[in-house]
Amino acid sequence: MTTSVWATGQQPSRSQRRHRYLPESMQHPGKMLPAIAARAIDTYTQPGDLVIDPMCGIGTTLVEAVHQRRNAAGVEYEADWAKLAVANLAHARRQGATGSGTVLAGDARGIAHLLPDLAGQAALVLTSPPYGSATHGHIRSTRDTGEPGIHKWNQRYSRDRANLAHQSLPVLLDGFAQILTGCRALLRSDGVIAVTVRPYRHRGELIDLPGHVQKIAERVGLVLADRIVCLLCGLGQDAILNRASFFQLHEARKGWARGLPIHATAHEDLLIFFDRTRSPATTSGYSNAA
Repeated sequence: MTTSVWATGQQPSRSQRRHRYLPESMQHPGKMLPAIAARAIDTYTQPGDLVIDPMCGIGTTLVEAVHQRRNAAGVEYEADWAKLAVANLAHARRQGATGSGTVLAGDARGIAHLLPDLAGQAALVLTSPPYGSATHGHIRSTRDTGEPGIHKWNQRYSRDRANLAHQSLPVLLDGFAQILTGCRALLRSDGVIAVTVRPYRHRGELIDLPGHVQKIAERVGLVLADRIVCLLCGLGQDAILNRASFFQLHEARKGWARGLPIHATAHEDLLIFFDRTRSPATTSGYSNAA
């Protein structure tokens, strides 16, 4: 196993999306960082390959894939986000992207049945599990508005209680295990599954979501091939450039007030898996990484 660090936070998320995505894309509460998607696609695929995202949201994985001359397919539970993913793909084509992309609205827990024609074809499955409304959204505090209290918006994936983003952690993990199982059937012989995920705090407790994802991936027949640190902070000449969200800073400040030296998360883990029945040497040999 090798360990890498990717400087994917040199620009804030909003700057990475400006002009490349439709402005309404910022309304989604849990978007994958475009730089992470772009780097993963460049590392693990070649032009003409197929990239799949079973929880594609507004289509970040798909957009970055078609801009790199890959083909892409995504599934999204929420019809409104699926429509926006389609619109972002059309926007990418207007900007000169040459890859083809398709989006299907549906429940990714049945992805193998939703995309039967793509079985055994994906070079890369790239996705991220939802974290829920507790750690997402836009915030204006008293400092911003001059008014008491915190104003929060764009924090919900949907109001559909069946959405995994609304479920407890055990139910979320069980659903994600079903998604990973379906994605195995879509992989070609040298394909990999990449999951970008970070730990988070819920009511002060640190939830090791990367560790949970690794365990359920192994349970469904995947093997961890690599664990890459994708920086959310920026690297300046003499300092780290803070990109921490309101939620991360809020939890850290509450911890320090209780005497606990809690720090904001400055990275996401990118977990790379291959199918247990396939050779890790074949998978790692396919990577374009230096």
